[in-house]
Amino acid sequence: MKINRLLLILLNMCTFTSFAQQDPQISQHMFNHLMINPGYAGSNGLIDLSLLNRQQWVGFPGAPVTTVFQVDAPAKLIGSADGLGLTVVKDAIGYESNVSFGLNYSFRFKLGQGLLGCGIYVGLMNKNLRPGWSDSQAGDLVDGSDPALPKQEVNGILTDIGAGLFYRQKKYYLAFSSLHVNQPSFSFEEQGHYSLRRHYYLTGGYNLELNDDRFTVQPSFLMKSDGTTSQIDLDFIVQYNKKFGGGIGYRNKDAVVVFLGFEMQNGIRIGYSYDLNTSVLSNYNSGSHELFLSYSVLLNKNKGQKTKSVRFL
Repeated sequence: MKINRLLLILLNMCTFTSFAQQDPQISQHMFNHLMINPGYAGSNGLIDLSLLNRQQWVGFPGAPVTTVFQVDAPAKLIGSADGLGLTVVKDAIGYESNVSFGLNYSFRFKLGQGLLGCGIYVGLMNKNLRPGWSDSQAGDLVDGSDPALPKQEVNGILTDIGAGLFYRQKKYYLAFSSLHVNQPSFSFEEQGHYSLRRHYYLTGGYNLELNDDRFTVQPSFLMKSDGTTSQIDLDFIVQYNKKFGGGIGYRNKDAVVVFLGFEMQNGIRIGYSYDLNTSVLSNYNSGSHELFLSYSVLLNKNKGQKTKSVRFL
């Protein structure tokens, strides 16, 4: 059946010998810089806490499910403009489940009209494979005779390192980062081997204020590559009164994305995005849903002082 062939393709993409992109996919990257760039830590000048949940390819057996928790804040460790951050990511796809935990540190200094953050990420990742995984809609999806797969459940702990640069001015930002710089790996049984490929990210965005100051236009992009495959996200968001936002995005060879967001006066922001697949997978799922919630608070906030806007710029 066609669905079974598609399931096999999906699982082959995430096996231990795969060279496809291994990092989880998110659509609201413009609000989650810390997840892919440690140079962002503390750059907003606020204590930022955020939680994201993504349900990808809803209705597709074994589809990816990703949950991300992040917190970052300015600090004064080495210099006067340091930043610290914590990132926790749980990602499951088919019979593979990954949990990563890491600390981010950035050192920022003035460059031209803006600030450049130089950051490093150090963390641990737990890789788990359940060869007997099955789904009630699809039955047993794993061929137990495949020599590339372990005969029993396998766990591996990897030490993970990343680095990034994040430059921002009042109206725009531009950033470059690389995750899994050390390309950690582990072996299991006699023939099994897993390694994380080095990933590269280039991001940028602009804050364009119109003649009608109630509206702000925020175009952004994300380019990502593992050295073998590449992908680009192009996004366009319009914000009204610095509270309500909506827009559209395009991810090549994958999806059209719709964004909605609302920012409260007390520093709470809620964002939602929906991905409509443009690939052949659109015939076998009902799209991807992503919910984002964040809370931002000023350090040493004075009584009566309003919380700074938590827009991505």
